[in-house]
Amino acid sequence: MKFLDLSPLARINSFLDHVDVGEYVVYGDLEAYSCKLAGLDKKLSRSLDQEVQQVASSSGSSPLELSRSPVGPLTDASSRKTLIYLILTLNHIYPDYDFSQLRAHHFRKEAGLARSEELVDTHLLEVSKVWENTPGFGEAPFLDTLWSAIDEAIDLKDCDVYSYKSDGETDPFGEKATVWAFNFFFYNKKMKRILYLAVKAVSKAAADEDKDDEEDSKYAYNSDDDGEPDYGMANEMDI
Repeated sequence: MKFLDLSPLARINSFLDHVDVGEYVVYGDLEAYSCKLAGLDKKLSRSLDQEVQQVASSSGSSPLELSRSPVGPLTDASSRKTLIYLILTLNHIYPDYDFSQLRAHHFRKEAGLARSEELVDTHLLEVSKVWENTPGFGEAPFLDTLWSAIDEAIDLKDCDVYSYKSDGETDPFGEKATVWAFNFFFYNKKMKRILYLAVKAVSKAAADEDKDDEEDSKYAYNSDDDGEPDYGMANEMDI
């Protein structure tokens, strides 16, 4: 998949890198990709396609059950392609993680664009206020700017919308200090493009507590014979 360097998206992505809204900090990712595969992506795509076909044919599921996959019938090549694009997008966005073991049930197809728009608008209300007061950004309302940039990149009216169902433990969405998080894939089959928007809010207080716990874990506190505290470095098992 090829990353699409689109300036309206890049500007918003830069802003969402770190937005302090008071009690929490918001972090976001907004990127678009062409679904044209090459190199390692093409190799992984073939491998995933074979695995998904094998699972579908050997699962003992009825044709009706297979057709209920969030991406469509897994017996259809186009449905398997959609699943592969979702997986590859996550791999590109979060290179420190490997999502190649994900399957269709790890994703959800949204009922329509309206729900995702409502959720995004609700959660990013405070972010909008920061945008308006940030030099170089606030010349137009944030949400208008966001949806305009997304629509320009992906043509929303022709998109299917998906989301990844995080397990909260083995992926980038599992941070303990997270107050809320959402992610959406906007997939335009005609344009052969996929746009990914993910945002999470991290509690400042919880994040500071985690940081303090990490600092404390680096030291072992012992007492010598005189009753004076001995601040020694922790052994390897404590680090």
